[in-house]
Amino acid sequence: MPKTPAAAPAAILPDDGTPRYWDEACKHLARRDRMMKKLIPRFGEARLKSRGDAYTTLARSIVGQQISVKAAQSVWDRFVAVAGGASQHLQPSDVLALAVPQMREAGLSARKCEYLLDLSRHFDERQVHVDQWQAMDDEAIITELIAIRGIGRWTAEMFLIFHLMRPNVLPLDDLGLIKGISLNYFSGEPVSRAEARELGEAWAPFRSVATWYIWRSLDPVPVEY
Repeated sequence: MPKTPAAAPAAILPDDGTPRYWDEACKHLARRDRMMKKLIPRFGEARLKSRGDAYTTLARSIVGQQISVKAAQSVWDRFVAVAGGASQHLQPSDVLALAVPQMREAGLSARKCEYLLDLSRHFDERQVHVDQWQAMDDEAIITELIAIRGIGRWTAEMFLIFHLMRPNVLPLDDLGLIKGISLNYFSGEPVSRAEARELGEAWAPFRSVATWYIWRSLDPVPVEY
């Protein structure tokens, strides 16, 4: 039975796709953490934004694995063209109608073709409970997503942050987060997962927001998925 999260604020504003909780989170983090108090004002009104639908977001994450952002966009554009999608969005049925050789023509590896077909089957056969995700806790959603080939915990956590706008995700497998913590809090010294987790306790219940600002300290240009 899906679990209801202990604290699940209404996530996004309908007009601009940004989280309702952002201003509250920034005030909380600035009170609790001296480094956050310095970091947050550096980026003005920039904030997390979501784009796309759940299926397209996950499909793009598979296409982009282990290649540059520029290369991923090129492959995605060709893949959408092959599948006959509109406005960069695809439906699972579009992909399931393709033969693997057609998918390969877009520049996809054989393994990524397998992953995309498995993702499409999960959505087409309703093996993922998209309509229930807003009422499910983070770990329950992660469990559903990592059952799909090609999606690991990191990808699932990025989905929670960038698509579902969950406020309290701490992606300890993210190299950028660990690097940013090292540079901002430990003078560049190596940081263990345990140390990062302990630091993140002070950021709760807005660890996603703190993570976003740590990423910005490394690259001022916000990432969107």
